[in-house]
Amino acid sequence: QVQLVESGGGLVQAGGSLRLSCAASGIIFSIDTMGWFRQAPGKQRELVAMITSGGSTTSVDSVKGRFTISRDNTKNTVDLEMNSLKPEDTAVYYCYVLVRATMTSYWGRGTQVTVSS
Repeated sequence: QVQLVESGGGLVQAGGSLRLSCAASGIIFSIDTMGWFRQAPGKQRELVAMITSGGSTTSVDSVKGRFTISRDNTKNTVDLEMNSLKPEDTAVYYCYVLVRATMTSYWGRGTQVTVSS
């Protein structure tokens, strides 16, 4: 049974930092891409940042220079270090995993990040 377990969300003041972590288990094949999406109230889910098994990263412009994504391929974990947080970063953050061998994607249940002004 595949599970993505997220942790690290919470309430922080603007300018503060949080670190999100996601651990994937139960996946037999190698994980290609891992990442984080977010969904704010009344808005569509959007990509925040992604990282491939080779370490290539991509992120949305609004978080460049503030958020850093990293992963540990040996542990199937992906982290998102979020600095200089802004109220507009408030959203539910979802962990995402893509297994290219089976073209299957998996999602975590989400963790709430709230940034107060």
